[in-house]
Amino acid sequence: MNGAASVETGAWLTRRKTVARARFDLLGIPKPTDEDWRQTDVRSVAAFAGTLAEKAAVSKDALDAHPLASLLPCRAVLVNGRFDESLSTLDAAPRGVHIRSLAAALAEAEPLEHDLGKAASAESAPFVALNTSLFLDGILVRAEANAAPDTPVHIVHVAAPGTAPAAIHPRTLVIAEAGARLTVVESFIGLGSGAYLTNAVTEIIAADGAEVAHVKIQVEGAAGVHVASVAGHQAKDSKIVSHNVSLGASVARNDIGSRLAGPGAECHLYGLYVTSGRQHVDNHTWLDHAMPHCPSWEMYKGLLAGDSRAVFNGRIVVREGAQKTDAKQSNKNLLLGEGALVYTRPQLEIYANDVKCTHGATIGRLDEESLFYLRTRGIGKDDAKRVLVRAFAGDLIDKIPVAEVRAFLSGALDGSEALA
Repeated sequence: MNGAASVETGAWLTRRKTVARARFDLLGIPKPTDEDWRQTDVRSVAAFAGTLAEKAAVSKDALDAHPLASLLPCRAVLVNGRFDESLSTLDAAPRGVHIRSLAAALAEAEPLEHDLGKAASAESAPFVALNTSLFLDGILVRAEANAAPDTPVHIVHVAAPGTAPAAIHPRTLVIAEAGARLTVVESFIGLGSGAYLTNAVTEIIAADGAEVAHVKIQVEGAAGVHVASVAGHQAKDSKIVSHNVSLGASVARNDIGSRLAGPGAECHLYGLYVTSGRQHVDNHTWLDHAMPHCPSWEMYKGLLAGDSRAVFNGRIVVREGAQKTDAKQSNKNLLLGEGALVYTRPQLEIYANDVKCTHGATIGRLDEESLFYLRTRGIGKDDAKRVLVRAFAGDLIDKIPVAEVRAFLSGALDGSEALA
C-alpha cells in the first residue's frame, strides 16, 4: 500500500469524525483572546487549516539527504500525512513490535475504537478536534506484551508543500501492551519553501507495567506552522518519558502531557527549544495525577537568539485522592539575543493533602564571569559561548535514549543560528 488515500472503517469512526468536526466548528481557530493562546497567534492558518495538502512524491535520495531522516534502520514515513511504503523500512521493525499504516489498520477493522482518542481529547482542544475530523492516515505502533526491543522505531513526517498553503493532519497511535518496553522517535521535517500547517496528534497508551520513551524532534520549514499534541494515558506502574525538541518552523505550538490513571504510574517530560530570528515556540505541558503514588518530573529549557519568542506554560493537577504524589517541574531560559523574550508560567493545582510538589522558572543571560573565566584560559569568545550553551542544554540532550539522535542534536546545536 503506497499512500493511503482515505480512512474507511466502521460507523464508530464516522461518528467520531462528525462529532469532532462539530466541536471544531464551535471552538474555531484559537484567538489571542483565548487564555491558552494569549502569546501565540495562529490566526494566519485559518484560511487553509481545512485544506488538505495534496499527495506528493518524494524521492528516496532526497529524503535520505536530510540528516534526520536516515538516522535509524527502522522507519515509517508519512509524506503530507500519507503513509509511503516505498520510503519506509518496516522490514527492520524490532521483534515484538508491529508497525503499519493507521488507515490500513482502520480499513481492515483492527479494533481501535477504545484506544483512538483515549488520550487526546477534542473537547477543549480545537486542533485535536480538527485533526480527528480530517486525518487521512497515520502510523500505528503496537508493542506486544513483555516485548523488549533493543532498537527504536522512527516515524518520519515529511512536509512537501505545494504552491498554495495547505494543511497536513497526521495521526500516530502508540500502544504498549502490559510489560512492554518501547522507544519511538518522531521527526518532523520540511522539504520545500512553501507555507503550510502541520497539525499532528500522537497518542501513547501504556498498559500495566509498560514503559515508553517518546522522542519528538521538529525541524519544519521556515515558512511552516507546527501544531502538535502528544497525549499519554497510563495504567498501573507504567512509565512514559517524553523528549520534545523544537528547532524549526516560524511558529511552533506543542501541547504535551499524560494522565497518570493507574497507581504507581510515572511520567517524565523533558523539552529543549532553540530559536533565532523571529521564530516563536510555545510549549504547553500538562500532567494529570489521577491516582496515588505517582511521581513525575519535568524539565524544559530554552535558548533564544535574535528577536525570537518563547512561551512555557506547565500545568500539574493533583486530584483528590491522589495521595503520595511527588511532582517536580522546572523551566529555565537563556536569552542570547537582545530582542529575545520569553513568557513562563508554571502552575500547580493540588486537591490532595499528602503530596510533595515543587515548581520554578528562571530567565537569564550568559554569565559574564563564566565567559571571562573561559577567555582567560585562552578560549575564544565564540567558543566560550558555545561551551556555556552546550553545558546549559547538554543534560537534556544526554537524557535522550538514542545515541544517533543525541549526535544529531549536538551537531544541530553547534550549527544553530542561536550561536552565530
